[in-house]
Amino acid sequence: MFSRALPLDAHPKETFFLWGPRQVGKSALLRSTYPTAIWLDLLKTDVYMRYLRRPALLREELDASPPAGPVLVDEVQKLPVLLDEIHWLIENRGIVFGLCGSSARKLRHGHANLLGGRAGRYELHGFVSHELGRDFELQRALNHGGLPRHYLAQSPGRLLAAYVDDYLKEEVAAEGLVRKLPAFAEFLAAAALADTDLVNSANIARECGVSAPAVREYFQILVDTLLGRFLPAYTKRPKRRVIRAPKFYFADVGVVNVLARRGRIEPRSELFGKALENWIFHELVAFAAYRAPDLHISYWRTASGDEVDFVLGDAAVGIEVKSTANVGDTHLRGLRALRTDQPSAKKLVCLGSEPRARRTQDGIDILPVTEFLARLWKGEYVG
Repeated sequence: MFSRALPLDAHPKETFFLWGPRQVGKSALLRSTYPTAIWLDLLKTDVYMRYLRRPALLREELDASPPAGPVLVDEVQKLPVLLDEIHWLIENRGIVFGLCGSSARKLRHGHANLLGGRAGRYELHGFVSHELGRDFELQRALNHGGLPRHYLAQSPGRLLAAYVDDYLKEEVAAEGLVRKLPAFAEFLAAAALADTDLVNSANIARECGVSAPAVREYFQILVDTLLGRFLPAYTKRPKRRVIRAPKFYFADVGVVNVLARRGRIEPRSELFGKALENWIFHELVAFAAYRAPDLHISYWRTASGDEVDFVLGDAAVGIEVKSTANVGDTHLRGLRALRTDQPSAKKLVCLGSEPRARRTQDGIDILPVTEFLARLWKGEYVG
């Protein structure tokens, strides 16, 4: 059992939402943090049907047996009407709830009661290096992904394929998110091939035989169901013309591998570089969620082609990801251009497959991936 890095309060005084992709470990985290709490699992048909017929049952049951700690509701997005009762119980009984789910889309689009800002928000991500400690293996992470069951499996291929299939059937089809499931499945494959790249809705639309607006809606579904997110461009105070379109990253590199039919990711290959970039983004996003919620993550790219994969904060840190074991001047061009364009860029880092850390004469750190991750979780790139 690995200890998760998300800092949940063991004795919460306020209601909170806990969001995260399917199978990321939300329920396990809540059960381990609150072992004696009242638990309502809306994935169970009998539980779901009881409260669907009469949402007021929740109020009557908690009035009969007032809880000593938080009341946990799993997959809350499946029954938005229950949030009205929860809101009333928060206001009139002072009960604290932990509300868990994989998508707020149905709640927002159905104009459900989101508790009017009365609830905090947490997001759980797949395993990160800090949680795994000595059990972290980069090669395993890039091939298996970070979802706990998949990372720990010896051969996760079938599990990953089933995960994608379940996502299409249960998250997309069952919730009626799209009208044409085959077209959405085609979109998933095309989007996976473009993982870590600039979003070009027109190109993907032509590949999938749908309209560009449909592709933009499909991307939003991935964001809303926490299967991916956009990375914005850093555009402040540019001295030269910069690209402003966002990039897109899937939340789990194992899912990308299946959708893009990559096969095994081998070191220092082109696919290794793309998978590694996805993993670094995953670590950065998780670090921000758990330790530095105000940390802004972006990328930087000029119209002439100079690029830095990740920019932290107000351009204080630039991070470039390479798969090579011999980082040279050509690999550092983007970082040096960023420093020229943004004098605030004081920490410049290039990640590669070199065995030991070194620093160039002009102050760029060239780091093995594992050393960078250790420094990240020590907080060396914030503050």
